Amino acid sequence: MNHLKYMLAFVAMLSILAACNDEFLDRAPQTSIGKENFFTTEEDLSIYINNLYNFSGTGIYYNDFATDNAATTGNTELKTMMTTNPSSATITGGWNWGELRTINFFLENFTRANLSDETLNHYEGLARFFRARFYMNKVKRYSDVPWYDEVIETDDMEALFKGRDSRDFVVDKIFEDYQFAADHVFENQPTGAVNKWVVKAYMARHALYEGTFRKYHDELNLESTASAFFQMARDISKEIMDGGNYSIHNTGSPSSDYHSLFVSSDLTSNSEVILPNIAIHDLKNSGFSETIFGNFEVSVSKDLLQSYLMSDGSYYTDQPGYETKLFVEEFENRDARLSQTYAYPGWELIRTATYSQGGGIYIQQLQKNFSGYHLIKSFVNSTNQEDVNNVDVPVLRYAETLLTYAEAKAELGELTQADLDLTVNVLRDRAGVPHLTMNPPVDAVQQARYPNVTDATLLEIRRERRIEFAMEGLRFDDLMRWRAGKLLEKEPEGLYFPSLGKYDLTGDGVEDIILIDASESVPSSGNKEVNSLGVTLIYYRAGLQNSDAAVYLENGTSGTVQTVIDRGEFIEAKYYYRPVPETHVTVNSNLTQIFGWD
Repeated sequence: MNHLKYMLAFVAMLSILAACNDEFLDRAPQTSIGKENFFTTEEDLSIYINNLYNFSGTGIYYNDFATDNAATTGNTELKTMMTTNPSSATITGGWNWGELRTINFFLENFTRANLSDETLNHYEGLARFFRARFYMNKVKRYSDVPWYDEVIETDDMEALFKGRDSRDFVVDKIFEDYQFAADHVFENQPTGAVNKWVVKAYMARHALYEGTFRKYHDELNLESTASAFFQMARDISKEIMDGGNYSIHNTGSPSSDYHSLFVSSDLTSNSEVILPNIAIHDLKNSGFSETIFGNFEVSVSKDLLQSYLMSDGSYYTDQPGYETKLFVEEFENRDARLSQTYAYPGWELIRTATYSQGGGIYIQQLQKNFSGYHLIKSFVNSTNQEDVNNVDVPVLRYAETLLTYAEAKAELGELTQADLDLTVNVLRDRAGVPHLTMNPPVDAVQQARYPNVTDATLLEIRRERRIEFAMEGLRFDDLMRWRAGKLLEKEPEGLYFPSLGKYDLTGDGVEDIILIDASESVPSSGNKEVNSLGVTLIYYRAGLQNSDAAVYLENGTSGTVQTVIDRGEFIEAKYYYRPVPETHVTVNSNLTQIFGWD
């Protein structure tokens, strides 16, 4: 299988690199390719389409950092928006259209190749798939955007200076593209390439996005049209499910099956992965950095941890005193996915580059502006660089198709126990968690997150989605489409400490760290206390935020670890969208701002 993976990655790289070889460089640049010297063979079409591939690699694990799933000390657009007074002069990214021109140029010229109608339709479908993805990202950001399905010439003033088309119009065009692609892109393609099922998985994802966005965002006045998109998400997901090509990866090892998806050196034959981003050492390195684990910029939140169920299926937040449980207690009798996402008591750290305390049984490292929790999902815990470079990324997982189907059915009011058993409960089986049943008891904490939802089953589907895809880059879009932006105002918190003193963080009953008051000095190495195992305790000076303490606690000497003083304000409905950058509006007065932006 490793040999097969090598060949697939090699072929993929050759296809991309072919665009840069001497023969290709002898041709005219893309923006001035003459119809007489390109688009004449299938090889030309394939090379061109390969240059449109832009699927996420390891970056998918960095997209949850500015949500309620994690804190970040780094700069993000939304973080800046919520703590400043943003305008079209300061929010300037995103209004770029070069990729669209590239796609439309292909669509205007690909039929020059002397190929069968079936093959030409396949390539048209691929290009229209990429155009649909491009435009969906624009709609997510701006809502109303100009629709272009042809290359704009420099003297076409009407096209160059047109205004926005309505969201309704553009989205209809997007799904026309998706439908053409779903009908014509070939099913049998090399692993890692776009095939019919990849198209349908994205189509279902974006149909669910649009349906929920329209339902919960009354500022659009499109609520009455939401059901059609739920139906599309339902039907396309079911087509994938009925196709029989994919299944949830489950070897019967609930303590490791989930985690293995994110640190695998070979996802090419994994039954769950609809689209892998294939890596191979020294040819196309994965790019996995050890900083995803250490106190670099990110730290996962207590709020996410508290969303995971108990191993008996009950709500963690139903336990008396759940808010003040110590670190070791937080991991006892939980959904197995928690200890495959968070570094847990007793976990062994091997790859130590960003962890000053060294390897061995992991002792939770504390630091100001970080929660104290560390992420092991997708963390390659090996010092062998070949292991690190060789990890594939699951860009699209069948698990998403199952939860898209379940959520669409719930939104339509059609959900049954049989649907849950086909979807949510397949994922719970892998994690060793009891099944979800219809009309479960309401979790008050989950209800408070989504006050505009009254269906308890839908609340649990949303929980399942948050847990299953934790730190995979889907959370931000979910919060936006559910109109849950206010959750981003809550400052992420970390471990709880009832007082200063000594604490066990490894679960062996022996203290590992000691918290002292920020006014005290850490003793010299010869004067530090040792525990019953003869190991020197790790000292932390604790205090309030903005003090010179090494770790910030809510009350200075007790409470949860603090990450940021104030995340700012999420202004509804404005911050669900972005402004057209001021420079473009200045040039083209037809590009008016919407939803309160100036």
